[in-house]
Amino acid sequence: MKTGIKIALSLALLSSLSFGGEQFAMSDSDRAMYAEMLENNPADIMVAHGEELLSDMGGDAGLAKYLGVSESELPKYIAGFPRYIEKFDMVVGLGQALQAMMHDTGKKVLKLDSSDMNDMLAYTKSIANDEPINIDVNANQHMKDAYALGQITFDTKRGGRGLSCLSCHSPDVIGTILRTQPLPDLGVNNSGGTWPAYRMTKSNLTTLQGRMQGCMKNALLAVIPLGSPDIVALEVYVTDKAKGKAIAIPGLKR
Repeated sequence: MKTGIKIALSLALLSSLSFGGEQFAMSDSDRAMYAEMLENNPADIMVAHGEELLSDMGGDAGLAKYLGVSESELPKYIAGFPRYIEKFDMVVGLGQALQAMMHDTGKKVLKLDSSDMNDMLAYTKSIANDEPINIDVNANQHMKDAYALGQITFDTKRGGRGLSCLSCHSPDVIGTILRTQPLPDLGVNNSGGTWPAYRMTKSNLTTLQGRMQGCMKNALLAVIPLGSPDIVALEVYVTDKAKGKAIAIPGLKR
């Protein structure tokens, strides 16, 4: 990742983590750890591994050919995921597109929750680093339907606690402290452009869909399966909130 992007991300994250008073800020040791990881993100090794995995399927050129775009157009194209792909006749996330490529090229199809898939997905999305998110939720009826389903999924209260994604990310509660951290604005925080990311508290690389599942588990909600229409639609909805912001992979999250 370029140094300029790293600095911008660090300022944004440190600002958000100290929101609401110093009692909710990072500890000095956490700040020092974050600063060190910013320059040496552990996920960089995982992204490099993902590049090796993609190279077995022809690398960037092979992916571009499979997706039907030129290699020079690939970064911009990736910045538009999730998107409707005609040969699949469905709206898919980038991970599903990689799975389809594995299948069609005779490779072992990795599970969406595997570490190898996370690594490959992180590398593939990093091809679009510096590109603005250009997801088009009005491109066709498929995308319109996915966006609508994503909004319903985001807004609908579920589980015994009656919680939804909106419960923690509505304009009315953004900045409120929960478990010592401020609830973020998903658009301002560029959630669509900074996942997959390395989570300091989990010591692993996590995708956006994986992070959504983590939120569901924390809220005691039934977990929506990775790659399902509902979670892809939720990714469409959340990614659209960050439209126009630059992709910066791998992200670094507390």
